[in-house]
Amino acid sequence: MPLAPEKKKEIIKKFGGKVENTGSPEVQAALLTERIEQLTRHLKANPKDLATERSLILMVSRRKKLLNYLKEVDIERYRKVVKDLEIRK
Repeated sequence: MPLAPEKKKEIIKKFGGKVENTGSPEVQAALLTERIEQLTRHLKANPKDLATERSLILMVSRRKKLLNYLKEVDIERYRKVVKDLEIRK
């Protein structure tokens, strides 16, 4: 199930500054984190859903690549995003 439009706009505004700023790595990582949390809850209830498990693994990988890019470009922005998203890294 995709993110609700209201929740998506709220995340974009929090991490991107304005609603139009959807391309920044911070916003993309935040949206992926929200979706990852949804899929994790789903998989706890449905452990045999292998298609969802694969999707989850791909999303975690994509988020990791975005965060690695952000770490290379600007370490302070990276630290702020990791702290705000409460990601263990």
